[in-house]
Amino acid sequence: MFSLSRMAAIARKEFYHLRRDRLTGGMIAGIPIVMTLLFGYAINNDVRNLNAAVVDEANTSGSRMLVSDIGATQVVRFVRHASSVQELERLIAAAKISVGIYIPPDFEQRRVQGRPPFVQVLVDDSDPTVLGAVRGLRNMPVGHANGGVDAIALRPLFNPERRSAVFIVPGLCGVILTLTMVLFTAIAIVRERERGNLELLITTPISGLELMVGKILPYVVIGYIQISLILALGVGLFDVPVRGALTDFYLGAGVFVTSTLTLGLLISTAAKTQFQAFQMTFMSFLPQLLLSGFMFPFEGMPRAAQLLAELFPLTHFLRIVRGIVLRDADLFVMRDDLWPLAVFFVVVMALATLRFRKRLD
Repeated sequence: MFSLSRMAAIARKEFYHLRRDRLTGGMIAGIPIVMTLLFGYAINNDVRNLNAAVVDEANTSGSRMLVSDIGATQVVRFVRHASSVQELERLIAAAKISVGIYIPPDFEQRRVQGRPPFVQVLVDDSDPTVLGAVRGLRNMPVGHANGGVDAIALRPLFNPERRSAVFIVPGLCGVILTLTMVLFTAIAIVRERERGNLELLITTPISGLELMVGKILPYVVIGYIQISLILALGVGLFDVPVRGALTDFYLGAGVFVTSTLTLGLLISTAAKTQFQAFQMTFMSFLPQLLLSGFMFPFEGMPRAAQLLAELFPLTHFLRIVRGIVLRDADLFVMRDDLWPLAVFFVVVMALATLRFRKRLD
Protein backbone atom coordinates (compact mmCIF):
# COMPACT_ATOMS: atom_id res chain seq x y z
CA MET A 1 0.00 0.00 0.00
CA PHE A 2 1.22 3.48 -0.83
CA SER A 3 2.03 5.38 2.38
CA LEU A 4 2.06 9.16 2.59
CA SER A 5 4.02 9.02 5.84
CA ARG A 6 6.81 6.94 4.28
CA MET A 7 6.88 9.24 1.25
CA ALA A 8 7.10 12.26 3.54
CA ALA A 9 9.95 10.63 5.49
CA ILE A 10 11.95 10.12 2.28
CA ALA A 11 11.30 13.69 1.18
CA ARG A 12 12.32 14.99 4.60
CA LYS A 13 15.48 12.92 4.49
CA GLU A 14 16.34 14.37 1.04
CA PHE A 15 15.81 17.94 2.29
CA TYR A 16 18.14 17.24 5.21
CA HIS A 17 20.74 15.94 2.78
CA LEU A 18 20.46 19.06 0.60
CA ARG A 19 20.81 21.25 3.67
CA ARG A 20 24.05 19.50 4.62
CA ASP A 21 25.35 19.53 1.03
CA ARG A 22 26.31 23.20 0.76
CA LEU A 23 27.71 22.83 -2.75
CA THR A 24 24.45 21.52 -4.17
CA GLY A 25 22.54 24.15 -2.23
CA GLY A 26 24.71 26.83 -3.73
CA MET A 27 24.10 25.43 -7.21
CA ILE A 28 20.36 25.84 -6.73
CA ALA A 29 20.75 29.61 -6.68
CA GLY A 30 24.14 29.86 -8.37
CA ILE A 31 23.25 28.38 -11.76
CA PRO A 32 20.24 30.63 -12.51
CA ILE A 33 22.10 33.70 -11.22
CA VAL A 34 25.18 33.01 -13.36
CA MET A 35 23.13 32.17 -16.44
CA THR A 36 20.98 35.28 -16.11
CA LEU A 37 23.96 37.58 -15.61
CA LEU A 38 25.94 36.06 -18.48
CA PHE A 39 23.14 36.11 -21.02
CA GLY A 40 21.60 39.36 -19.85
CA TYR A 41 24.72 41.44 -19.29
CA ALA A 42 27.82 39.94 -20.90
CA ILE A 43 26.45 38.34 -24.08
CA ASN A 44 25.88 40.75 -26.94
CA ASN A 45 25.40 39.87 -30.60
CA ASP A 46 25.70 43.52 -31.67
CA VAL A 47 29.39 43.80 -32.47
CA ARG A 48 30.82 47.18 -31.51
CA ASN A 49 34.24 48.66 -30.81
CA LEU A 50 36.25 46.21 -32.89
CA ASN A 51 39.94 46.93 -32.41
CA ALA A 52 41.25 48.63 -35.53
CA ALA A 53 44.38 50.26 -36.91
CA VAL A 54 44.79 52.74 -39.74
CA VAL A 55 47.42 53.48 -42.38
CA ASP A 56 46.80 57.00 -43.68
CA GLU A 57 49.26 57.59 -46.49
CA ALA A 58 47.25 60.55 -47.76
CA ASN A 59 47.30 62.46 -44.44
CA THR A 60 44.89 65.12 -45.65
CA SER A 61 41.99 66.81 -43.95
CA GLY A 62 39.62 64.63 -45.97
CA SER A 63 41.35 61.39 -44.96
CA ARG A 64 41.43 62.42 -41.30
CA MET A 65 37.74 63.28 -41.47
CA LEU A 66 37.03 59.87 -42.98
CA VAL A 67 38.87 58.12 -40.13
CA SER A 68 36.87 60.20 -37.65
CA ASP A 69 33.60 59.31 -39.38
CA ILE A 70 34.45 55.60 -39.37
CA GLY A 71 35.25 55.76 -35.66
CA ALA A 72 31.98 57.61 -35.00
CA THR A 73 30.02 54.59 -36.25
CA GLN A 74 31.27 52.73 -33.11
CA VAL A 75 31.71 49.62 -35.24
CA VAL A 76 35.47 49.98 -34.87
CA ARG A 77 37.72 51.56 -32.26
CA PHE A 78 41.10 52.78 -33.46
CA VAL A 79 43.77 51.57 -31.07
CA ARG A 80 46.89 52.34 -33.11
CA HIS A 81 48.38 53.72 -36.31
CA ALA A 82 50.37 51.41 -38.56
CA SER A 83 53.06 52.19 -41.11
CA SER A 84 52.09 49.81 -43.92
CA VAL A 85 49.56 47.30 -45.14
CA GLN A 86 51.99 44.55 -44.20
CA GLU A 87 51.95 45.74 -40.60
CA LEU A 88 48.15 45.72 -40.64
CA GLU A 89 48.22 42.10 -41.81
CA ARG A 90 50.69 41.16 -39.04
CA LEU A 91 48.53 42.83 -36.40
CA ILE A 92 45.45 40.98 -37.62
CA ALA A 93 47.33 37.67 -37.70
CA ALA A 94 48.43 38.24 -34.10
CA ALA A 95 44.82 39.04 -33.06
CA LYS A 96 45.85 42.53 -31.95
CA ILE A 97 43.22 44.06 -34.22
CA SER A 98 40.24 42.81 -36.18
CA VAL A 99 40.06 45.56 -38.80
CA GLY A 100 42.70 47.49 -40.73
CA ILE A 101 41.95 50.69 -42.67
CA TYR A 102 44.27 51.58 -45.55
CA ILE A 103 43.99 55.05 -47.15
CA PRO A 104 46.21 55.32 -50.26
CA PRO A 105 48.36 58.40 -51.01
CA ASP A 106 46.14 59.36 -53.98
CA PHE A 107 43.00 59.34 -51.84
CA GLU A 108 42.08 62.96 -52.67
CA GLN A 109 42.61 62.44 -56.40
CA ARG A 110 40.45 59.33 -56.40
CA ARG A 111 37.75 61.10 -54.44
CA VAL A 112 37.66 64.16 -56.70
CA GLN A 113 37.85 62.15 -59.91
CA GLY A 114 35.37 59.56 -58.67
CA ARG A 115 37.77 56.62 -59.14
CA PRO A 116 36.82 54.10 -56.47
CA PRO A 117 37.80 52.41 -54.33
CA PHE A 118 39.01 55.27 -52.19
CA VAL A 119 39.76 53.14 -49.12
CA GLN A 120 40.58 49.50 -48.47
CA VAL A 121 39.37 47.73 -45.32
CA LEU A 122 41.22 44.57 -44.23
CA VAL A 123 39.03 42.28 -42.11
CA ASP A 124 39.76 39.26 -39.94
CA ASP A 125 36.99 37.22 -41.48
CA SER A 126 37.92 34.03 -39.62
CA ASP A 127 34.97 35.15 -37.48
CA PRO A 128 32.03 35.67 -39.90
CA THR A 129 30.32 37.89 -37.33
CA VAL A 130 33.14 40.44 -37.59
CA LEU A 131 32.89 40.52 -41.37
CA GLY A 132 29.14 41.03 -41.19
CA ALA A 133 29.54 43.96 -38.79
CA VAL A 134 32.19 45.67 -40.94
CA ARG A 135 30.20 45.33 -44.15
CA GLY A 136 28.11 48.30 -43.10
CA LEU A 137 31.13 50.57 -43.53
CA ARG A 138 30.98 50.05 -47.28
CA ASN A 139 27.92 52.26 -47.57
CA MET A 140 29.51 55.25 -45.86
CA PRO A 141 29.79 58.43 -47.94
CA VAL A 142 33.44 59.31 -48.57
CA GLY A 143 33.92 63.06 -48.58
CA HIS A 144 31.80 64.69 -51.26
CA ALA A 145 31.65 61.47 -53.28
CA ASN A 146 28.58 59.33 -53.35
CA GLY A 147 28.58 56.42 -50.98
CA GLY A 148 28.09 52.86 -52.10
CA VAL A 149 29.82 49.55 -52.36
CA ASP A 150 32.57 50.92 -54.62
CA ALA A 151 33.74 53.70 -52.30
CA ILE A 152 35.22 51.39 -49.65
CA ALA A 153 36.59 48.01 -50.69
CA LEU A 154 36.53 45.13 -48.18
CA ARG A 155 39.40 42.66 -48.25
CA PRO A 156 38.58 39.46 -46.33
CA LEU A 157 41.86 37.82 -45.37
CA PHE A 158 41.23 34.31 -44.10
CA ASN A 159 37.72 33.04 -44.77
CA PRO A 160 36.37 34.75 -47.90
CA GLU A 161 33.79 31.99 -48.39
CA ARG A 162 32.37 32.73 -44.92
CA ARG A 163 32.18 29.04 -44.03
CA SER A 164 31.18 28.62 -40.40
CA ALA A 165 33.13 25.37 -40.03
CA VAL A 166 36.40 27.23 -40.63
CA PHE A 167 35.67 29.33 -37.56
CA ILE A 168 33.94 26.73 -35.37
CA VAL A 169 36.12 23.61 -35.72
CA PRO A 170 39.43 25.09 -34.49
CA GLY A 171 37.55 26.54 -31.52
CA LEU A 172 36.13 23.11 -30.73
CA CYS A 173 39.66 21.96 -29.97
CA GLY A 174 39.66 24.24 -26.94
CA VAL A 175 36.02 23.81 -25.94
CA ILE A 176 36.06 20.01 -25.91
CA LEU A 177 39.39 19.83 -24.11
CA THR A 178 38.23 22.32 -21.49
CA LEU A 179 35.29 20.12 -20.60
CA THR A 180 36.93 16.71 -20.82
CA MET A 181 40.29 17.51 -19.22
CA VAL A 182 38.77 19.19 -16.17
CA LEU A 183 36.08 16.55 -15.78
CA PHE A 184 38.42 13.57 -16.22
CA THR A 185 40.97 14.88 -13.74
CA ALA A 186 38.51 16.03 -11.09
CA ILE A 187 36.43 12.86 -11.13
CA ALA A 188 39.42 10.52 -11.30
CA ILE A 189 41.06 11.99 -8.21
CA VAL A 190 37.81 12.19 -6.25
CA ARG A 191 37.16 8.55 -7.14
CA GLU A 192 40.57 7.62 -5.78
CA ARG A 193 39.79 9.48 -2.57
CA GLU A 194 36.43 7.71 -2.20
CA ARG A 195 38.18 4.36 -2.51
CA GLY A 196 40.88 5.32 0.00
CA ASN A 197 43.73 4.99 -2.48
CA LEU A 198 45.03 8.54 -2.10
CA GLU A 199 45.48 8.11 1.64
CA LEU A 200 47.58 5.04 0.92
CA LEU A 201 49.74 7.01 -1.51
CA ILE A 202 50.27 9.78 1.02
CA THR A 203 51.92 7.28 3.38
CA THR A 204 54.62 6.70 0.75
CA PRO A 205 57.68 9.02 0.35
CA ILE A 206 56.06 10.69 -2.67
CA SER A 207 55.43 14.42 -2.24
CA GLY A 208 52.14 16.14 -2.91
CA LEU A 209 53.50 17.95 -5.99
CA GLU A 210 54.90 14.71 -7.40
CA LEU A 211 51.55 13.05 -6.87
CA MET A 212 49.69 15.89 -8.59
CA VAL A 213 52.00 15.98 -11.61
CA GLY A 214 51.96 12.20 -11.91
CA LYS A 215 48.17 12.20 -11.88
CA ILE A 216 47.83 14.64 -14.78
CA LEU A 217 50.53 13.23 -17.08
CA PRO A 218 48.33 10.46 -18.58
CA TYR A 219 45.65 13.02 -19.33
CA VAL A 220 48.12 15.16 -21.26
CA VAL A 221 48.47 12.22 -23.65
CA ILE A 222 44.69 11.87 -23.81
CA GLY A 223 44.41 15.58 -24.57
CA TYR A 224 46.79 15.25 -27.51
CA ILE A 225 44.77 12.30 -28.83
CA GLN A 226 41.54 14.27 -28.61
CA ILE A 227 42.91 17.39 -30.25
CA SER A 228 44.44 15.34 -33.06
CA LEU A 229 41.09 13.68 -33.72
CA ILE A 230 39.27 17.02 -33.81
CA LEU A 231 41.82 18.54 -36.18
CA ALA A 232 41.81 15.48 -38.45
CA LEU A 233 38.01 15.51 -38.67
CA GLY A 234 38.04 19.23 -39.36
CA VAL A 235 40.52 18.90 -42.20
CA GLY A 236 39.06 15.71 -43.65
CA LEU A 237 35.34 16.38 -43.38
CA PHE A 238 35.03 20.17 -43.31
CA ASP A 239 38.07 21.20 -45.35
CA VAL A 240 39.41 23.44 -42.61
CA PRO A 241 42.74 24.94 -43.74
CA VAL A 242 45.81 24.54 -41.53
CA ARG A 243 47.92 27.51 -42.54
CA GLY A 244 50.37 27.51 -39.63
CA ALA A 245 52.96 25.00 -38.45
CA LEU A 246 51.65 21.90 -36.71
CA THR A 247 54.64 22.09 -34.36
CA ASP A 248 53.46 25.46 -33.06
CA PHE A 249 49.92 24.14 -32.84
CA TYR A 250 50.86 21.15 -30.70
CA LEU A 251 53.20 23.15 -28.48
CA GLY A 252 50.47 25.67 -27.79
CA ALA A 253 47.99 22.86 -27.19
CA GLY A 254 50.35 21.25 -24.69
CA VAL A 255 50.56 24.42 -22.61
CA PHE A 256 46.78 24.76 -22.72
CA VAL A 257 46.12 21.13 -21.75
CA THR A 258 48.44 21.22 -18.74
CA SER A 259 46.98 24.51 -17.51
CA THR A 260 43.43 23.18 -17.89
CA LEU A 261 44.26 19.98 -16.03
CA THR A 262 45.37 21.98 -13.00
CA LEU A 263 41.85 23.38 -12.79
CA GLY A 264 40.58 19.81 -12.48
CA LEU A 265 43.09 19.21 -9.70
CA LEU A 266 41.87 22.29 -7.84
CA ILE A 267 38.26 21.17 -8.15
CA SER A 268 39.20 17.73 -6.83
CA THR A 269 40.52 19.30 -3.63
CA ALA A 270 37.13 20.93 -2.96
CA ALA A 271 34.74 18.18 -4.13
CA LYS A 272 33.91 15.35 -1.75
CA THR A 273 32.02 13.17 -4.23
CA GLN A 274 32.11 12.53 -7.96
CA PHE A 275 28.75 14.23 -8.35
CA GLN A 276 30.10 17.38 -6.71
CA ALA A 277 33.13 17.23 -9.01
CA PHE A 278 30.78 17.11 -12.01
CA GLN A 279 28.77 20.06 -10.67
CA MET A 280 31.85 22.21 -10.14
CA THR A 281 33.26 21.27 -13.54
CA PHE A 282 30.06 22.42 -15.20
CA MET A 283 30.09 25.68 -13.25
CA SER A 284 33.68 26.39 -14.31
CA PHE A 285 32.98 25.40 -17.92
CA LEU A 286 29.89 27.54 -18.48
CA PRO A 287 31.52 30.98 -18.07
CA GLN A 288 34.47 29.93 -20.22
CA LEU A 289 32.19 28.74 -23.01
CA LEU A 290 30.11 31.92 -23.06
CA LEU A 291 32.81 34.53 -22.47
CA SER A 292 35.79 33.13 -24.40
CA GLY A 293 34.62 34.26 -27.84
CA PHE A 294 33.62 30.81 -29.05
CA MET A 295 29.87 31.45 -29.23
CA PHE A 296 29.63 35.24 -29.09
CA PRO A 297 31.94 38.01 -30.33
CA PHE A 298 34.51 38.76 -27.64
CA GLU A 299 34.77 42.46 -28.53
CA GLY A 300 31.00 42.87 -28.29
CA MET A 301 31.04 42.16 -24.55
CA PRO A 302 31.30 44.85 -21.86
CA ARG A 303 34.79 45.63 -20.62
CA ALA A 304 34.16 44.02 -17.24
CA ALA A 305 33.18 40.74 -18.91
CA GLN A 306 36.28 40.89 -21.12
CA LEU A 307 38.54 41.31 -18.10
CA LEU A 308 36.89 38.31 -16.44
CA ALA A 309 37.30 36.26 -19.63
CA GLU A 310 41.04 37.01 -19.69
CA LEU A 311 41.40 34.87 -16.56
CA PHE A 312 40.20 31.74 -18.37
CA PRO A 313 42.58 29.45 -20.31
CA LEU A 314 40.02 28.87 -23.06
CA THR A 315 39.97 32.55 -24.02
CA HIS A 316 43.69 32.57 -24.74
CA PHE A 317 43.80 29.19 -26.44
CA LEU A 318 41.03 30.14 -28.87
CA ARG A 319 43.18 33.04 -30.02
CA ILE A 320 46.22 30.79 -30.27
CA VAL A 321 44.56 27.98 -32.20
CA ARG A 322 42.72 30.30 -34.59
CA GLY A 323 45.84 32.38 -35.06
CA ILE A 324 48.00 29.37 -35.96
CA VAL A 325 45.46 27.33 -37.91
CA LEU A 326 43.61 30.10 -39.74
CA ARG A 327 45.96 33.09 -39.86
CA ASP A 328 49.39 31.40 -40.22
CA ALA A 329 50.68 32.96 -37.01
CA ASP A 330 53.47 31.38 -34.98
CA LEU A 331 53.89 30.99 -31.23
CA PHE A 332 56.14 34.03 -31.00
CA VAL A 333 53.44 36.17 -32.55
CA MET A 334 50.89 34.68 -30.14
CA ARG A 335 53.14 35.03 -27.10
CA ASP A 336 50.80 37.49 -25.39
CA ASP A 337 48.25 34.67 -25.11
CA LEU A 338 50.81 31.98 -24.31
CA TRP A 339 52.31 33.38 -21.12
CA PRO A 340 48.91 33.76 -19.36
CA LEU A 341 48.44 30.00 -19.76
CA ALA A 342 51.81 29.37 -18.13
CA VAL A 343 50.96 31.73 -15.27
CA PHE A 344 47.59 30.01 -14.82
CA PHE A 345 49.34 26.63 -14.60
CA VAL A 346 51.80 27.78 -11.95
CA VAL A 347 49.23 29.57 -9.79
CA VAL A 348 46.49 26.94 -9.92
CA MET A 349 48.95 24.05 -9.48
CA ALA A 350 50.33 25.73 -6.38
CA LEU A 351 46.83 26.27 -4.98
CA ALA A 352 45.82 22.68 -5.72
CA THR A 353 48.97 21.30 -4.08
CA LEU A 354 48.51 23.41 -0.94
CA ARG A 355 44.83 22.54 -0.60
CA PHE A 356 45.54 18.86 -1.18
CA ARG A 357 48.07 18.72 1.63
CA LYS A 358 45.77 20.63 3.93
CA ARG A 359 42.93 18.20 3.38
CA LEU A 360 44.89 14.96 3.79
CA ASP A 361 47.57 15.81 6.37
